[in-house]
Amino acid sequence: MQHDQIIAKLPYKKPFLFVDELLQVNENGAIGTFTFNERLDFYEGHFADFPVTPGVILTECMAQIGLVCLGVFLMNDTLTKNTVIALTSTEIEFLKPVYPNEKVTVFSQKIYFRFGKLKCKVAMQNSQLETVCTGTIAGIINKNSDG
Repeated sequence: MQHDQIIAKLPYKKPFLFVDELLQVNENGAIGTFTFNERLDFYEGHFADFPVTPGVILTECMAQIGLVCLGVFLMNDTLTKNTVIALTSTEIEFLKPVYPNEKVTVFSQKIYFRFGKLKCKVAMQNSQLETVCTGTIAGIINKNSDG
């Protein structure tokens, strides 16, 4: 499966798509990038005089690249329009801020994938190769029985 095909299957669209490029994905993990454009709406009010990317957005970026892209890759043969993808848990440590116009790279490593639940170790680096946040994220990927 091509990387752009994986991104096309994500259940997100701009302005809530936090994946610019998927660099690598295999059965063990994913690597991808995103640049936090200074025009994103949340920068207007989040520390208005000194904008910083909110931690919840950093977590979402890591989840989209590190968990959902990997899940789409792993479940490609069984994905349908009725597939439900939901975050179930996060444990993230924030180490450095991410500012407007910064490009980040997300790395994930699969811990386990069974019974539709995927858990990954994730890390985000800035362009200076500094780790800005790290932790674990888990989610479920199941077919919706109502569809």
